[in-house]
Amino acid sequence: MGVYFVGAGPGDPELLTIKGHKVIAAADVIIYTGSLVNRAVLQGHKAEAMIHNSAGLTLEEVVRIMAESVGQGKTVVRVHTGDPSIFGAIREQMDALAKHDITYEVVPGVSSFVAAAAALNMEYTLPGVSQTVILTRHEGRTPVPGGQDLAGLAGHQASLVIFLSAAMIEEVVRDLIRSYRPDTPVAVVQKASWPDQKIVRGTLENIAGLVKAENIDKTALILVGDFLGSEYELSRLYDKNFSHGCRSAER
Repeated sequence: MGVYFVGAGPGDPELLTIKGHKVIAAADVIIYTGSLVNRAVLQGHKAEAMIHNSAGLTLEEVVRIMAESVGQGKTVVRVHTGDPSIFGAIREQMDALAKHDITYEVVPGVSSFVAAAAALNMEYTLPGVSQTVILTRHEGRTPVPGGQDLAGLAGHQASLVIFLSAAMIEEVVRDLIRSYRPDTPVAVVQKASWPDQKIVRGTLENIAGLVKAENIDKTALILVGDFLGSEYELSRLYDKNFSHGCRSAER
């Protein structure tokens, strides 16, 4: 008994992990964010399970439900989108549970950033293009720490994945274009892996207008970088002239 934090995946219920499915199926109490989580990932839950939509709840209210349920000997599952360690706000929940001496376990999930790459048939770490992936968000009502602003991160020329920022696409472009070329490829993926998934492709020069024309302002990722292009080097991993621990180079 206790609390499980489960990563529900990006939306497609088939991308919920086997362990996540088992935990949800065994839960007495399920708390999920109805505004973000696909209700279909809860399929298979016990008929008598108590289900709470946390979309309108505060942290204190969520923790109170958890604590009271565990006190009654029930197993609680807190369902988060994607993987809960990425913009999941689970640390504050775990710390609150620790103050109540309540045990918990995290079940990882498939993040939307990898589902977005799959939807685009793209690879973030292309040899000769980028070997670094930055996951971040634009500053909004919640500030970002010093040195982590989007304009500064853009200077790394890495593969960039921007969460929670589609509604601020013009500000995003303004900050990125200081370091990236205007013709740098950009893709915006809304609701990756959902039946109504939407993909918009463009460049920093035109992506803002394309996104606004499609009325995309939430549940979307902004992907930026030359990994979205067609030029890259072949990996040495499968190069016949490159030896490693499992293969000798051809002579």
